[in-house]
Order: sequence, then C-alpha cells, then structure tokens
Amino acid sequence: MNTPAHVILNLLCLNSVTPTQALTPVVAGAILPDAPIFLFYFVEKVLRQTPETVIWTESYYHPSWQNFIDLFNSLPLMALGLLIAIGMGSNIGILLFGSMMLHVAGDLPLHHDDGHRHFFPMSDWRFSSPVSYWDPNHYGRLVSMLEIAAVVISCIILFQTYDSLAAKLTIGLVGTSYALYFGYVFVVWA
Repeated sequence: MNTPAHVILNLLCLNSVTPTQALTPVVAGAILPDAPIFLFYFVEKVLRQTPETVIWTESYYHPSWQNFIDLFNSLPLMALGLLIAIGMGSNIGILLFGSMMLHVAGDLPLHHDDGHRHFFPMSDWRFSSPVSYWDPNHYGRLVSMLEIAAVVISCIILFQTYDSLAAKLTIGLVGTSYALYFGYVFVVWA
C-alpha cells in the first residue's frame, strides 16, 4: 500500500481507543516503516540524480539500502518495542508500535517481488505474494482501485468521527497528499 493509505486505514482501525490521543502515534507508526524509502528516494533522485528506472530496478535492491529499509519493517523489533511500551504502561508507545505492525500486516500480502524481510535481522525470508499493490502483472490495477476506494471511504468516516480541528486537518492533509502522490506517479512513472 501507499504510505497515505496506511495512515488513513491505521487511523480507521486504531482510533477507537481515544481518537484525539491516538492521532499522533498512529500517524507516526503508519509512516515510520516507509520513512527509509523516502530517504532512499531523496538520496538517489535528488542527491545522486539516478535515473528513475535505475532507482527501482537496481538501487532499491542494493544490500545496504535493503538492510536499512528492512530494519524499519522488522516485526521482531516492533514486537520488542511493543513489549517495552506495554511494560512501561505507555499508551503512546503501544499505539505507535501497534500502528507500525498494522502497516506491515497491510504490506505483507501486497508485495510480489519487492517485499521486505519482515523478520530481519533474525531471518532473510521474504514473502512473495501473488498480488502486488502497484504491479499490473500481479493485479496492481485492481488493488490500486480497491485501495483508492478504501481510502476515500475511510477519509469520509474519519472526518465524521473526529471532532477536533487538528484531526480533521490531518485527515484532509493525508487525503490531499494521497491525491498528490497519484499525480506524481502519473507524471513521473506513467
């Protein structure tokens, strides 16, 4: 899934605790697993001026980038963080690591040949799903349409759920960034 979709769907799944208090840790937890990819893309595209096709066919698969990315997608490390948060009685930590784990649960079935090592550093195993969130050769168009529908419906539900202006602005900002992302995709990759 795309990062803004993770944010919106995680908010929908985890907001029943205390919606306003859950906002920041759930949003951060939904973004953190993809944060290394943003840094990777910035370094390759902006600093190194690597061509787009090389970024996603070669650079992305370099072992040092893969290790860095997979560190932030590691279920054992997230579980450890969650256990520490539970032990400390930190609702913020529980929501943060719960949101990160929910992000991984959303990613796991939607990566065909570009999946993460979700048990890194304990294992190098990768799940290769028959379904991809982006690859048209593996139902990417269908998954993208379903993701878009889920995000739009979830934004509507969340907008009605939250009372605070900050929460409504956050949902609007994430929804707008999701639309802008697809604009970028069509301009750069299509």
